[in-house]
Amino acid sequence: MNNNDQFRPQNLTLAAIGLCLATFMQVLDTTIANVALPTIAGNMGVSSDQGNWVITSFAVCNAIALPLTGWVSRTIGETKLFLGAVILFAVSSFLCGTAQSMSELIFYRAIQGFCSGPLFPMAQTLMMAIFPRNKRTVALAVISMVTVVAPIVGPITGGWITDSYSWRWIFYINVPIAIFASIVVFTQLKDRPEPTVKTPVDYMGLGLLVIGVGALQIMLDKGNNLDWFSSNMIVILASIASVALTAFVIWETTSEHPIVNLELFKDRNFTVGTIALVFGYSAFFAINLILPQWLEQNLGYTAIWAGLAAAPMGIIPLFTSALVGKYAPKFDMRVLVTLSFIIISSSCFMRANFDLSVNFWDIALVQGYMGIGIVLFFMPLTTILLSNLPNNQLAEGAGLATFLRVLGSGFASSLSMWIWDRREIFHYSQLNENISQHSVTATSFFSKMGGLSQTALAQVQEIVEKQAVMMSTIDYFTLLGWLFVGLLAITWFAKPPFFRSH
Repeated sequence: MNNNDQFRPQNLTLAAIGLCLATFMQVLDTTIANVALPTIAGNMGVSSDQGNWVITSFAVCNAIALPLTGWVSRTIGETKLFLGAVILFAVSSFLCGTAQSMSELIFYRAIQGFCSGPLFPMAQTLMMAIFPRNKRTVALAVISMVTVVAPIVGPITGGWITDSYSWRWIFYINVPIAIFASIVVFTQLKDRPEPTVKTPVDYMGLGLLVIGVGALQIMLDKGNNLDWFSSNMIVILASIASVALTAFVIWETTSEHPIVNLELFKDRNFTVGTIALVFGYSAFFAINLILPQWLEQNLGYTAIWAGLAAAPMGIIPLFTSALVGKYAPKFDMRVLVTLSFIIISSSCFMRANFDLSVNFWDIALVQGYMGIGIVLFFMPLTTILLSNLPNNQLAEGAGLATFLRVLGSGFASSLSMWIWDRREIFHYSQLNENISQHSVTATSFFSKMGGLSQTALAQVQEIVEKQAVMMSTIDYFTLLGWLFVGLLAITWFAKPPFFRSH
């Protein structure tokens, strides 16, 4: 057992609060700005498309920083990296709030995104390091709970702050949180021994990573707006990403001092756990992406009420995560993940039975039910993928898994919107074919409306549009339900035991 294993902070609970608070702030910030985008674009006098770069710049730099986490933590130390990231995140958040032009805001958001990269994987690593071995599942469960709750709180908080105060406060609010978290973590972990290793900088690997991930992330963010491969820009970005990332993988597997340790994928549990996490989280992300948009576009919910309808998903994880973490070691992690996928899958099929008359409480009830599956999702999968990694590879493993999870959510975002839009067009076309003078139903409807008129046609068009979106949403949730069914087998390729003895 090394010194890192023996170290315990003076107040374990306080240290955990500091680590979780910083992580909550970072995860919250990935969604909180989305709601304020129209207001920001309007205040800055730019189009909504230009305003979207506020999200894209953050996502690109965040994705680039994540796989570098392991190398940087080895070089300067895990606690120093975490504290440095928190402080720089606070500074960049403040600068975002003071931005006077869109170009300034995009630049500061890029810095904020890069600084936020190490926060979640380092918090995960430090939580595992400071907790005793028999309580590490509790640590993972608590930090996983933050990952679930923060994206739910983000849109609601962002909408309230923007409406009640100013969009600038969605950035300013990070500063006191970051200061408190950094002081707590510093006082509790400043004496933690952290051996560092100086290795040559892999400039070639770093360059290929920046180019490849940057091009891929921009392609995913802009694909739907530019109609994908009918756009020269998307074709160029796809080509750059393909060449750069292929070269990156080849270079990193042959380099003596790789900046990203792809050797981790030789471990069976890491590979299986990461695959299940990436696909499972991507589908989970897709649910949370489409549901609020459907509620707002089709059922007339405001952004805040759509957020409240989705919020019950976080109630069970909020109150039961620590309990699940405590008793989880008594069970096979694969069983817990299987149960999770079954519950989430069935919740998708429940949503596929919704119609335009569904009420708030029915939606909230299904969200609450899915929360049972969510609480059994993150912690067991994280335990599986980190189970065989030695302590000096935990940061690398957490960073790489988080990077792929974030990249997967980028694909999920783009593909979800594409599928949802295409199915809506398909159903709209089919429904419109039945509206003609030869249709008995259409003729009967128009006669009740007092005959064929512009007003009657407008009403029919509105009904058809709503039904097309509803049918597309049903198709979409059915697809996600079967995706989770398909994921059931993957986890069983992992090999127990899932609790490290080294």
